Amino acid sequence: MNPGALVFFVFSKLLVPLESPGDFLLLLLCIGVIFSWSARFRRTGILVITLVTAAFLLIVLAPVSAWVGAPLENRFPRPSVLPGQVDGIIVLGGAVDPGTTRRRGLPTLNGDAERMTEFVRLAKLYPRAELVFSGGTGLLNGEPTGFSEADVARLFFSQQGLDISRVIFEDRSRNTYENVAFSKEIVKPVAGQAWLLIASAQDVPRSVGIFRKLGWPVTPVPVAYKADNHHSYFLGDNLYQLDRGVHEWLGLLVYYLTGKTDALFPAPVDRAGAL
Repeated sequence: MNPGALVFFVFSKLLVPLESPGDFLLLLLCIGVIFSWSARFRRTGILVITLVTAAFLLIVLAPVSAWVGAPLENRFPRPSVLPGQVDGIIVLGGAVDPGTTRRRGLPTLNGDAERMTEFVRLAKLYPRAELVFSGGTGLLNGEPTGFSEADVARLFFSQQGLDISRVIFEDRSRNTYENVAFSKEIVKPVAGQAWLLIASAQDVPRSVGIFRKLGWPVTPVPVAYKADNHHSYFLGDNLYQLDRGVHEWLGLLVYYLTGKTDALFPAPVDRAGAL
């Protein structure tokens, strides 16, 4: 195993709680409460609690999560016309729940389920295209029984009437970079092939940047839009969407700084290849 890849994976998982606005605000709230118990720091504690409360109210009353997520989702427009000839279709992991699937015996999808349904639709639309699902386990210690995202995908595609003998299942990857790298090792795409990438709209810029970095041109097909007119007066809904957007922006920064994408904020290219 590549030591650098292992270090990147471990640190990326350990830092997840620190990149969540919701968890960060909760931590500040706890600090404020502790300070408020001290006569010496009571005013500081009350100030921190007040600021955290104001932040929560702002997240509830204003479409903050949409402001964060919309630039990501709008970076790559969905193709108005799909190619007449497609050599391959790939979908990356992140839309399934291996743990619940293992416990319940039913393929379980999450809020990005459109990745899976779009894959099935396009697979039937292009019966000669090579099909790839890439997803192992993103848990730090793996699933207890070794159940991977690829196992869930196999169950789901079979239930949807898709001939799974057409699908290549990559089940070793633990993050988006490994999704692309390991899939490329298996598929060995050649120049001139037309590949479609199905990904959640907020994930498309980083995913495309990785494909470009690894020399695998793809046409993204964004799905699972979340930022359009998203505004809820429930704090939990807004925090979930805000956490998702902030996570992706930080992912773009980290992947660029570690040389895993071709640009800080990858953009579409025109037919001449210019940004």
